[in-house]
Amino acid sequence: MTAKSAAAAARATVYGYPRQGPNRELKKAIEGYWKGRVTADALRETAADLRRSNWRQLADAGVHEVPTGDFSYYDHVLDTSVMVGAVPQRHREAVTADALDGYFAMARGTQDVAPLEMTKWFDTNYHYLVPELGLDTVFTADSAKQVTELKEALALGHTARPVLVGPVTYLLLAKPAPGVAADFEPLTLLDRLLPVYAEVLADLRAAGAQWVQLDEPALVQDRSPAELNAAARTYRELGLLTDRPKLLVASYFGRLGEALPVLAKAPVEGLALDFTDAAAANLEDLAAAGGLPGKRLVAGVVNGRNIWINDYEESLSTLLGLADRVDVAASCSLLHVPLDKAPERDINPQILRWLAFARQKTAEIVTLATALAQGTGSVTAEIATNRADLVSRANSPITHDPAVRARTAAVTNADGRRSHPYTERAATQRAHLKLPLLPTTTIGSFPQTDELRTARADLRAGRIDTAGYEGRIKAEIGEVISFQENAGIDVLVHGEPERNDMVQYFAEQLTGYLATQHGWVQSYGTRYVRPPILAGDISRPEPMTVRWTSYAQSLTDRPVKGMLTGPVTMLAWSFVRDDQPLGHTARQVALALRDEVDDLETGGTSVIQVDEPALRETLPLRAADHATYLAWATESFRLTTSGVRPDTQIHTHMCYAEFGDIVQAIDDLDADVISLEAARSHMQVARELAAHGYPREAGPGVYDIHSPRVPDADEAAALLRKGLKAIPAERLWVNPDCGLKTRGWPETKASLENLVTAARTVRSELPTP
Repeated sequence: MTAKSAAAAARATVYGYPRQGPNRELKKAIEGYWKGRVTADALRETAADLRRSNWRQLADAGVHEVPTGDFSYYDHVLDTSVMVGAVPQRHREAVTADALDGYFAMARGTQDVAPLEMTKWFDTNYHYLVPELGLDTVFTADSAKQVTELKEALALGHTARPVLVGPVTYLLLAKPAPGVAADFEPLTLLDRLLPVYAEVLADLRAAGAQWVQLDEPALVQDRSPAELNAAARTYRELGLLTDRPKLLVASYFGRLGEALPVLAKAPVEGLALDFTDAAAANLEDLAAAGGLPGKRLVAGVVNGRNIWINDYEESLSTLLGLADRVDVAASCSLLHVPLDKAPERDINPQILRWLAFARQKTAEIVTLATALAQGTGSVTAEIATNRADLVSRANSPITHDPAVRARTAAVTNADGRRSHPYTERAATQRAHLKLPLLPTTTIGSFPQTDELRTARADLRAGRIDTAGYEGRIKAEIGEVISFQENAGIDVLVHGEPERNDMVQYFAEQLTGYLATQHGWVQSYGTRYVRPPILAGDISRPEPMTVRWTSYAQSLTDRPVKGMLTGPVTMLAWSFVRDDQPLGHTARQVALALRDEVDDLETGGTSVIQVDEPALRETLPLRAADHATYLAWATESFRLTTSGVRPDTQIHTHMCYAEFGDIVQAIDDLDADVISLEAARSHMQVARELAAHGYPREAGPGVYDIHSPRVPDADEAAALLRKGLKAIPAERLWVNPDCGLKTRGWPETKASLENLVTAARTVRSELPTP
């Protein structure tokens, strides 16, 4: 392809951009609104300012077409439910009374009304609100948000492209509403939904949209013939509309596969493909489909999910092998990476050159589009600098530790097996721990108060010394232990007051990891995390948790759980290195954590929890890739935990994911106890474990911690009784869905006291042994 032919088509664009602002202004405004300190008008103005700033940054960087509609107060799937009128019956009164408060009620719930279920967005750590649909669902169009944001961008002089969740993906992500038969398939509502999308498209065209992007990431998963037929019908019907903008159907997170020829034949004007990890497969499928003659192709050649710099020469090789009409983009929305690396002052400058956050990735996209349109000679300096940075990383001693590599190479199968089978361990642990039926516990963290955050900030700033800080931590642990004892909880935790984040805390103490100061990424709603960067080989210089766990145990006669984050989650919630297989990195992390487990046990800890909430999240989107992933993922967990005695009880925890796909893998972990999210899904996971014949102990959660509401004891008891229908009492634990870090103390105390009351009530109903 010549530069001349490319020039007419080569444009730079992105599918979405971080929402929070450089100082998390959106989070602060929303939480201020919830607390009554920020007015609705002030919140809307903050949001509008952030949108304007994002568009200006993109346009100033050289992006030709900015996205609109990707901005959200909480979640873009929830925004789609509002757009199509899919408001659950229990929330309609709140939405009618006040649209903004009703929106947040759907997201967070109220004391009287439960929120929508929340789960992971494909294989990312972003959470979306699950649409609830049924036979009585009536869709109605509400395009106000999308039209308003488009008009804002156009008024500022930007070329703008509204971005919507596509109708097929929306329905495939939905679940039957409460009370609807479990086998109801939301995709059967497609005929009702398409006229609503047609109306929204017409409204956007009337508002000035030339193009609209319809995101269909669900089509990169394995899809049945019926689902592919639904996709074909969807884009045939939408494509044949006369009153609409041009349509760009976007896929990302992997290979489009059998859906590619379906969309290639559809009467739409453009298609976006992921050319990062799925480059070879999508190139092969694109060639097999005969290309995209007459269509716009947007090539996602810059990785939108990781923070390493792009390889310009490799990307240009891919781009130059594509059709004449090709634009350049990231592989997905830049929502999944931090905003800007420029404020990072504590990262080695050499390493910082290897990193690209959203603003730097935008510059990479523009550089590649320029090279495509004007020839590589126009970006000679940029390509040379890029090549030097890539070589610097490849040759750096930071990325290779011979001792770590020798240890991982020496691992044998025996290192990943417990010394005794579960049935023998269970009997030994019951005799040792002497717990009642339906034992109560929590997942690990307790509220991170303003005082704790202030203490950490004061320590960093030198306003208090280490002794002062540690005194504050000891006082907090004492309060947490005292409360749990008084509440009647059976297996205690120390509350993790010293931890800033369940991954970052460990990353800061392991070699090979880097921590950022400003690398915030949205997890859900106003919850932002700073994923650490895994840059080199991993080892543990010294114990990380033993001191505080031992201190907590010294305050009580009840067992205190040691709390660790598992190797898969350490990878999934970090930005991982892309220069070696994930399985190799997981083994390194597992061995470092194994040392910590051994030290906890030696220090007298009888219950050790190794959390793996990301096990399902990281499951590849295609079934053909599952076995390879699950083999190294479960091995890494067992490698972490298998060195302990039979009387040491190993727990794990998972939350907010679809567990039915990995029940066998959960079994393969060989943990003694697993706690899982179950409150919002009404004990679905307990039924899935029972159907599998899961033989170990389990604690499906009875308290939804991602909502501010306090469940009463009767509600928790009702969920517990549901759990007993699937899991026998001798193997059933009672616990919240997840950690309590984000909750306040008053609601935490009330909820846990109700949880204990519920356990005692249901325990009293059990037959006398």
